[in-house]
This record gives sequence, structure tokens and C-alpha cells, in this order.
Amino acid sequence: KMRTALLLTFSIICFTTWAQKPQYTFVFLNTRTDKAELPKEEVDQLMKLHLNNIEKLAQEGKLLVAGPFEGGGGIFIFNSASSDTVKQWLSTDPAVKANRWRIEMFPYLPRVGSVCVVDPNVEMVTYTFIRYISTITKFNVQKAGETFKKHDDYLKQIVKTGNVIAEGIFPNRDGGILIMKGEVDKSLIEADPSMTDTVFSIEFKKLWVGKGSFCESE
Repeated sequence: KMRTALLLTFSIICFTTWAQKPQYTFVFLNTRTDKAELPKEEVDQLMKLHLNNIEKLAQEGKLLVAGPFEGGGGIFIFNSASSDTVKQWLSTDPAVKANRWRIEMFPYLPRVGSVCVVDPNVEMVTYTFIRYISTITKFNVQKAGETFKKHDDYLKQIVKTGNVIAEGIFPNRDGGILIMKGEVDKSLIEADPSMTDTVFSIEFKKLWVGKGSFCESE
């Protein structure tokens, strides 16, 4: 009963924000510390097959954006909001099947920028990638509505700086992402008033991706 009440409360709070239906799936390929040690030749072969499969999925119109993180791991954005469909597409990747990453997938709803297919030979650029990870519990769910409003208001102020490439949410209380150009002062992001309510934790990474992948014009 408690869980049902919490979910109902959160659903009412977030309905107006997340009523729009997502059409993409955002996939994190997280670095695994427990992955099997393989000979270099085998790892190199898996990565070659991984890259070939990325190209194949892109040509088929299934994979729209792909980019690695500095230090390992990366992201995919797929042209479907169906988790079953995306799992099927991911299963064609030999490196994913070999459990080289810990996979997370979320419906994705962009609010700033969008998702654009770019030419395979386009210039690659590095952006600051910020992930907001939801940490909602029964102890803070009651103030989640107020907290999300503070968070959204603060993000709007950051967008006004002109340095935001993309921003979007993972519906169903799963957080979201913020992508910015240039070096970003972490204290600026951590000054978000919603952080004091511990509804989110934050991860900072550097993303290497084709220029224009988020429909940015510059």
C-alpha cells in the first residue's frame, strides 16, 4: 500500500511535466569493473565488430546517435521508445552480448535540442555530459514536486547562458541529462537548489560525438 501511495503521489506530481510521449530510447554503456579479462586480440576484435554493428544499425535507421565517454563507456540513442525493440537491436552487438558494459536504457524526451542523424564523416566534438540520477525514496517523495520545479527553473537559467547543447528527461522518475559545450564549472551545476533535497545525484563525464547529433547549429 505504501509503495502504491508513493507511486500515485509521484505520478500526480510529474504528470504535467512528463505527459508528452517519448519517441527515443537512451542507452548507457557503463564501464564494468568486473568484466572478464580477455586477450588483447580478442578485445580488439570485439571492438571492431562493435563499431561495425554501430554502422549497420545506423544505416538501418535504428541507431541515431552513438558516442564514447572519455575513460570508457558511452551512449546510444535509438529510434524507438520500445524497450523490447531496443533490446533486440542491442542483441546484435557482439561486445554487448559479451557483457563488456553494464547496460541501462530509458525512454528519452528531449526538452532542449533534439536527436539528429549526422554524416559518418562529420567532425567529432567533445561536450561536457551531466547525468542526473534519480534518488527518490519514501523519505523525499513528498517534496519531489517542489524539488523538480526548482530543478527545472534552475536548468532554464543555465540554458540562458547559451552553453547548453541538449537537455532532456527520462520519464518514470529516472532523472535526465544535460549536455554543455566547453569546460563546465561543477559548482555551477551543484548549486542547483534541488540538490539539497537529495532527489538527484550527479555524474560528470566528457562525451565524444558527431557534431550536430543533438541538432545543434554551431
